[in-house]
Amino acid sequence: WNKYHSLGLTYRTENKDGQPIDRIKDWTKRDDHRHHAMDALTVAFTKPIYVQYLNNLNAISRTPYQLKAIKEREMYNGRFKPPIPLNEFRAEAKKHLESILVSIKAKNKVVTRNINTYKTADGKKQKVQLTPRGQLHKETIYGSHKYYQTKEEKVGTSFTKEKIETVAKESHREALLRRLKEFDNNPRKAFGGSNSPAKNPIYIDKERIIELPERVKTVSFETQYTIRKLVDPTIRIDKVIDIGVRRALQARLDEYDGNAKEAFSNLEENPILLKSGKPIKRVTIRGINNALALRSKVDKDGNIILDKDGNRIPTDFVDTGNNHHVAVFEDDKGKLQEVIVSFFEATARAINDLPIVDKTYNQDKSWKFLYTMKINEHFIFPNPEQGFDPSDIDLLDPKNKALISPYLYRVQKLSSGKYYFRHHLETEVSEPEALRNVTWRRMGLLGLEGIVKVRINHIGDIVSVGEY
Repeated sequence: WNKYHSLGLTYRTENKDGQPIDRIKDWTKRDDHRHHAMDALTVAFTKPIYVQYLNNLNAISRTPYQLKAIKEREMYNGRFKPPIPLNEFRAEAKKHLESILVSIKAKNKVVTRNINTYKTADGKKQKVQLTPRGQLHKETIYGSHKYYQTKEEKVGTSFTKEKIETVAKESHREALLRRLKEFDNNPRKAFGGSNSPAKNPIYIDKERIIELPERVKTVSFETQYTIRKLVDPTIRIDKVIDIGVRRALQARLDEYDGNAKEAFSNLEENPILLKSGKPIKRVTIRGINNALALRSKVDKDGNIILDKDGNRIPTDFVDTGNNHHVAVFEDDKGKLQEVIVSFFEATARAINDLPIVDKTYNQDKSWKFLYTMKINEHFIFPNPEQGFDPSDIDLLDPKNKALISPYLYRVQKLSSGKYYFRHHLETEVSEPEALRNVTWRRMGLLGLEGIVKVRINHIGDIVSVGEY
């Protein structure tokens, strides 16, 4: 109640007896996992005779003496007698409900070890088979498309020789290479500190009159994964690769005042034509940013085709789907760093008898492994505004459950630099902005400062603190 009331998401109304009652906007008890515990309490203190009485209320004219006896023995002022005084019962129930920590099983297991039995000429034999515990990749097959990516970037210590080679303008590129060469190809010395362009200008001309601008244009050759899609009302015109096709689709949409359903239906009778007169039925659109190649290109005889450098040419790309975990490290400067591991990669590591979590990653660079984040694992967040710091209390003491509950979140979904957490009591997975940092959180690496990972068993007790 307090968290919703502080956000102005409560209101006052009247119940059926005309008494004032406070409510939360657009909320039901089913939005809170603890409604199962409330139902359990109701069932636990319900007697069969209560059910008998309620079922027979409509037959009161036929069995008046039996119902009267039940009413006298089990009811008081028209209500069933509580097992203990009602105020005490409510207070006790509230105390226990506030101490509930909801446990949801984390998705830890990657493969299952099965023993397959098969027949041979020598009799039955057995083989240990590792079976993935999930989908290795999504069904959609993508192609690839090369394109030039143009960016304006500020000159700084990231401008290595390789980076400078991507600078579009020749005069800018040569000036940067000259400065880099003066400092033995060390970009930190060439473009950092007292040698930053703002403090020590880089000149383009030999007369040292024209200064290099603060930002320069770079051009890189990048891979984009694409998919062929039928033109229909769900088409995203902004994702279409071909400019001419994109313009033709946009013209059709404008013709129908932005109504996609009318514009892109019945294309057999009312086709969209290119300038060449060719009808547009399928288009190539931008797909995912990262993909895994299933196969390599082969010729008509099935022989693998190699590129000019003697490497295989990947083809048939797939989305590897959900990430299995994010490993969080502390680098040599005390900053948090992430390593994303997909379910596909985790499965490959398990099959090759490697640890699924590589705790030694960048150990040679003095990186220190802290913890992993997997779907449904639990974390306690500090709250300086309310004076709550998880490191100041005994998290294993059951007496502190009610204190911990408002700050306990589970991992909902993961992507690079974006981690979504859901409060452990919440059943909904929507993300209303008004309830951000209350019922859900979206954090980057900086938002993980001070959080504590805990393991909760099947009966809601914290059984370990930190990585497990």
